Amino acid sequence: MSPAITLEGVTKRYGDLTAVDAVDLEVPEGSLCGFLGPNGAGKSTTIRMIMSIIYPDEGRISVMGGSALDRKDDIGYLPEERGLYRKMRVVELLRYVARLKGIDGSVLRARVDDWLDRMELPDVRRKRCQELSKGMQQKIQFIASVIHEPDLVILDEPFSGLDPVNSRLLGRVIGELHGAGRTIIFSTHVLHQAEQICDRVVMIDRGRVVLDDSLAEIRRTFDPRSIRVEASRDGEELLERLRSLEEVDSATLHEDRETIELRIGPGAPGEGGSIPAGILDELGGEARVRSIELRRPTLDDVFVKLVGRSVGEADGAT
Repeated sequence: MSPAITLEGVTKRYGDLTAVDAVDLEVPEGSLCGFLGPNGAGKSTTIRMIMSIIYPDEGRISVMGGSALDRKDDIGYLPEERGLYRKMRVVELLRYVARLKGIDGSVLRARVDDWLDRMELPDVRRKRCQELSKGMQQKIQFIASVIHEPDLVILDEPFSGLDPVNSRLLGRVIGELHGAGRTIIFSTHVLHQAEQICDRVVMIDRGRVVLDDSLAEIRRTFDPRSIRVEASRDGEELLERLRSLEEVDSATLHEDRETIELRIGPGAPGEGGSIPAGILDELGGEARVRSIELRRPTLDDVFVKLVGRSVGEADGAT
């Protein structure tokens, strides 16, 4: 699969601060790629360079075989900052943006109506943008970025300002666009949002790419093979029994004294997403066990393993 975007040795400095540091990156055509990392990691700077809004101090960027300026009508871009004309009515704004991208006539009217329905905004057509909530404004700006059906969609913090219901709606729509063959890149510092929809992950920390791989491969590589056991009362005795099993590498009792975290030892049976039989046998006759869960590593777990701190802790440091 050919790359939709290529970065080679891309560096961007602001005085003594290196915002993006010698980044090499390929985004495959047709992928749904999450740019992940804390605020201040360099995600938005990288996206702005990809879009030719700013230019690198060093390195080379190719977007669909040229520059973003060459292919601007084939790209949909949602910036982190809101950029609506506040006094324009929603329908006028969307028609204006679509005409700039070459959409007109009956196709334009139908497409605007379709997108407003799709984003669950059927009653805002005649409202001025300044009358909308922040979440509604974010959805309108998203529509404006994709109404011309671009081949490449670049979204900078697209979930900003959205409540959980609308975050799920936007995630579903992004997945539908990807299913229709679009290449999609989006940045976020909320890792669980990316985990739900992307198939490729680029983790950025302090201007450097610390991980670039498919989500499936990341889970295979960083799988801690851990099991969470919920007991109905103090689990101290149960903890000691589980520690004695040869399949268990380590066992920890949480502060609530009812949750036990097991790490499965390397080479233990149970590959392929199953719990080793020895552990199930030990827990099977235990009346105080409420639940047993094979825990999959989260992207935040992976980030901690790579850089030694969580995204939230990194946010606080920037």
